[in-house]
Amino acid sequence: MRKGILGAAAVAMMALTSVAQAEDKKVTIGVSIPAADHGWTSGVVFHAERVAKLLMEQHPGLNVIVKTSPDPASQANAVQDLETQGIDALVILPSDPDPLVNAIKEVKSKGTFVAIVDRAPSVNDNTVRDLYVAGNNPALGQTAGEYIKATTPDAEVVIIRGLPIPIDQQRQDGFDKGIEGSNVKVLDRQFGNWNRDDAFKVMQDYLTKYPKIDVVWCQDDDMAVGVLQAIDQAKRTDIQYVVAGAGSKDMIKKVMDGDKMIPVDVLYPPAMVGTALEMTVANFYGQVPVRGVYTIDATLVTKENAKDFYFPDSPF
Repeated sequence: MRKGILGAAAVAMMALTSVAQAEDKKVTIGVSIPAADHGWTSGVVFHAERVAKLLMEQHPGLNVIVKTSPDPASQANAVQDLETQGIDALVILPSDPDPLVNAIKEVKSKGTFVAIVDRAPSVNDNTVRDLYVAGNNPALGQTAGEYIKATTPDAEVVIIRGLPIPIDQQRQDGFDKGIEGSNVKVLDRQFGNWNRDDAFKVMQDYLTKYPKIDVVWCQDDDMAVGVLQAIDQAKRTDIQYVVAGAGSKDMIKKVMDGDKMIPVDVLYPPAMVGTALEMTVANFYGQVPVRGVYTIDATLVTKENAKDFYFPDSPF
C-alpha cells in the first residue's frame, strides 16, 4: 500500500512538473493590427492589448508584442520587424490583405504559426495561414438585407460601403442575397471607407440626389454616426431607419432604448482579435493543434436581446 501511495505521489509530481514546464515554456507572439483610425479598429487595439495582458499573466513564459500600423506598407514593415524578433506565431488583422500576402507568406515559410483575423487575402488557405478567425461577412450583409426585406419589402435603399477589399464585396453579395424576392430597390452604392466623416459626406450626396429614401444600409456603426448626423442636419423625415453593423456600445444602446432610427444592429465584434490570440496561445500551451477556420455569427441585435451585447466600458 505504501508503495502504491508513493507511486501515485510520484505520478502526481511528474504531472505537476509537466504543467509547470508547459507554463514556463518560452513563446513569443507578434500581433499586427491597424492603427485605431476609427471606432471599430480602436476596439481591435483595445481588445488585442487587453487579452495580451491577461494571457501573459496566465503564462509566465509568454511574451506578446502588439504593433499597430496606419497603412499596408507600414504594416508590412511591422511584420518584418516582428519576424526579426524571433516570433513563434503571428496574429495579424491586415489593413488591406492582398498587399500583405508576401509579408505573411515570408513569415509562414519559416515555420511560424500564422493566424489571420477578419480580412483574408484572396488566397486564404494553409499556404498563408494556420488559423483564420473572422466575423461572418456574407451573413452580416444577408442579415441586414433580410431584416429590410421583412420590415419594408418595398423600400428604396441607399448603401454606404466600406473599403474596396474582399470582405466588403462579401457583405454586398450577402445583402443582395438577403433582399432577393422582394421589391427592395437599391438606389445607390458608394464607399464610406468605414469612416464617419466620409459616410457623412456620402449621405449628404445621397440626400441631395434622392428626394425620397426609405432605408440606409451602412456596413459599420461608425459610419452610421455620420449618416444620422447628415439626416438630422438635412431635417429629412422620409428616412424610416438605418441598419449598420459591428455592435458598438452607442448603437446597441440606441437599440435598447427603442430609437426608431436604429431599430436593430448586426454583430461584428472587434474582440475577435482576442479570440484569435487566445486560440493561438492554446496551440502552444494547451497541447492541442489549433488549425482551420473559426467564424463568429452575425447576430441580429434587437430591443429584446440588446442587453446581452451592451458593454459600456468598451471604447467602441
